[in-house]
Amino acid sequence: MKRALLFIVTNFMVMIALAVVTMIVCAFFGTSLSEAIGPEWSYLAIVAFVYGFAGAIVSLLMSKQMAKFSVGAKTVDGTEGEAERWLVDTVGILARQANVSMPEVAVYRGSANAFATGAFKNHALVAVSTDIMSQMTRDELRAVLGHEMSHVANGDMVTLALVQGVLNAFVIFLSRAVAGIVAGSGKGNRRGNGLYRPIALVLDIALGFLASIVVFAYSRKREYAADAGSARLLGSPGPMIAALRRLGNLRPGVLPDSLKAMGIAGGRRTSLLATHPSLDERIEALMRLA
Repeated sequence: MKRALLFIVTNFMVMIALAVVTMIVCAFFGTSLSEAIGPEWSYLAIVAFVYGFAGAIVSLLMSKQMAKFSVGAKTVDGTEGEAERWLVDTVGILARQANVSMPEVAVYRGSANAFATGAFKNHALVAVSTDIMSQMTRDELRAVLGHEMSHVANGDMVTLALVQGVLNAFVIFLSRAVAGIVAGSGKGNRRGNGLYRPIALVLDIALGFLASIVVFAYSRKREYAADAGSARLLGSPGPMIAALRRLGNLRPGVLPDSLKAMGIAGGRRTSLLATHPSLDERIEALMRLA
């Protein structure tokens, strides 16, 4: 219900933003929306919505399968060995505490990292690397699993896909609408003067970059929330602080772009294009909780 409400509110705000920006551009060039892009504007809005959300939603629905394929993760059930049994049991305990169904648990060979993904919080996947299993204490690894289960319980995978979809639609619509206004100003045919496509391409790149900044900022905010969620599940921020400090001394595993936002490891510095805050900033936030 919360994510559905977020979806409606976000789309409403985007439509307002689109209307305001378009009116400003039209006023600047001394034209109107109907003159600039003609009766196709409603068709353009539909196309932008469909194409904007198509990639994000399809990627989300296929996220578990693609994640396992991209990192070579193998599902475990606890019969493989003592470490795997502890892993599955711990995830099960955390899932019950977080009030979500037991996710798939997987292990993959690689440097220190872990991630959660899935289109539905009650049908999720939690995967950890062999390095993070072997180089962390169990308290630290439990905190990492708590972090990933918090992502699942908060529905961060779904919400991030919705945010990405809305921004994709915004970029597609606005770049073509503005290109039509600029290229068609005083020409009567926005595509006939050869400016429409170059302008739309440049705007796709520029607006896409700005949209990425928004997505990354949201991702960093959710990392703080997942760290705090782990502290709540474990009853103390101490293990999560220890896990982050341990990560600072390990070689972090690099995940595919589609999984980076849900991984435990991030960069050592915060930037506009970082999916995670720096480890120091995350530790500082957890210490404030303590």
